[in-house]
Amino acid sequence: MATRAEGIDPVVRDRLVCPQDLGELINAGDELYNPRLRVAYAIDEHGIPNMLIDDARAVSDEEHARITGEDA
Repeated sequence: MATRAEGIDPVVRDRLVCPQDLGELINAGDELYNPRLRVAYAIDEHGIPNMLIDDARAVSDEEHARITGEDA
């Protein structure tokens, strides 16, 4: 089963960037993830990402390592 991140239209997905640093985002299941700032943006059940800075959630070192494949 595809994740919410994978379900975003590819044309739209190619244009989505982090609103904080305007950098690339990683698909992280039901979220889009900025590994530089370690924040995740939720994608709702309709496939619409919430790109509001105030709604982004902080990601722990352990979760960052899991998402990126890096050592914690």
